Amino acid sequence: MRLLIFLLLPLVAIAQGDDYCFSKDTSRLQTRQFSSKTAYQIVKGTDIERQYLVPGCQPQKIWIFHRHGTRLPKASMINKAPRVGELRDIIVNNYQVAKTKPETDELCQTDLIAIKFWKWNSSITPDMEEYLTAQGYEDLRGTAKLYQRFYPSVLPPTFNDTYYQFRHTDTQRTTESFKAFAEGLFGSLNTAHPVEIPKEDLLLRPYDFCPSFKNVNYKGEGSEYQKFHQSKLYNDTLAAISTRLGFLYTLSEDDIKLMYDMCRYEQAWNVDRNSVWCGAFLPEQITVFEYLEDLKYYYGSGYGFPENANLNCRLVQDMLTHLSNPVSPHVVAHFAHSTGLLTLLTALGIQKDDIKLRADNYDSLTSRRWKTSLIDPFASNFVAVKYDCPGSLDPEKVIFFLNQQAVQLDWCNVGLCKWSDVLEKYKAISEADCGEYFCRTGGAPSLRSGMSGLLAILAFVAYLMH
Repeated sequence: MRLLIFLLLPLVAIAQGDDYCFSKDTSRLQTRQFSSKTAYQIVKGTDIERQYLVPGCQPQKIWIFHRHGTRLPKASMINKAPRVGELRDIIVNNYQVAKTKPETDELCQTDLIAIKFWKWNSSITPDMEEYLTAQGYEDLRGTAKLYQRFYPSVLPPTFNDTYYQFRHTDTQRTTESFKAFAEGLFGSLNTAHPVEIPKEDLLLRPYDFCPSFKNVNYKGEGSEYQKFHQSKLYNDTLAAISTRLGFLYTLSEDDIKLMYDMCRYEQAWNVDRNSVWCGAFLPEQITVFEYLEDLKYYYGSGYGFPENANLNCRLVQDMLTHLSNPVSPHVVAHFAHSTGLLTLLTALGIQKDDIKLRADNYDSLTSRRWKTSLIDPFASNFVAVKYDCPGSLDPEKVIFFLNQQAVQLDWCNVGLCKWSDVLEKYKAISEADCGEYFCRTGGAPSLRSGMSGLLAILAFVAYLMH
């Protein structure tokens, strides 16, 4: 069957018109706009080779927060796969039998034939929901190899449970992500192991234990998400997609979002191959969906509500403690989820726009910083590297990397931050009692009641060691 498709494509290409054709688009920029379902390999930074080296400084310690790699969908979507097959048949019928294709923006023949021969991978079953995929495993193995390449002195290829500290949440996708990362560092026969997962994981999943966070209205009636969802632009987009697929009426949003999700999942599973369902959408339509997703995450985990900046109090303290401590572990790596990464970035003030995202400023925020497609793809990672610069007036410095790109903060020098400035910038969090700070309804005791006392102890330890 694949051979037949391969032989047919050059023939149908001859009859192509000027309408958009995904399968012939060499740039496919919309694949960089799939929000949290974007493939890491497509959006990862490419400048780390120029950014990691700091003249006169030596890297000493690394702290990593890593989202799991590419995964399978939830069971609810897997169960809907037969409906995608039904839509496939109706779309082909619209074009080839009913002759209801539009006069403009029609599917090119290459994309139509690709949809016609699409089949769901029946080996993916509901009991495998949200499992890490082969691509997801490679995502994490690859990032480990990359960071080890640039920081060989800090990331030695032999595991030592004093030098390295790994931790992941209690899910298959984060467990396997940790294993992939460890394989990237130490090889397939490594003995690396994580620390024990606590019953209440307040470090990596604080949002599970904060009712006030869960009850925030970020998608419901009156929210910016809902306003954009009900906007003329969004509903005109649904109608235009339906017309493009040969329907004489507007498809249900559930059907359109199902095809959209199939597009972005399949594209992430197989980075080097086109998902045929991406051909159902024009690039500008994907941009509308991306903005809706960005509104969801902006208010659900980002700067939309000030309280979101408090949620990852413990994680920020964990990073500051680790990088302040002159002794092992020298490498701390956490493997967790999207909400954890986004609330961490929010706590640190990273990727914050000057103007709040709203339903009515879509057109003016095309260059916004808060683009989850770029900051929170599958396998997204935040890495803090501590440097020792003995010849400098400020001998301790740090670079923050987000998806292999140095984070540009206006109080740092082209990505290179003084450690003293970091401690001052995040002093309020470092001294907070996270049991109260992260969730106003209370919660379990903090990992520490303020960090200032601990930092003083660490400074005294450093003094003794010198």
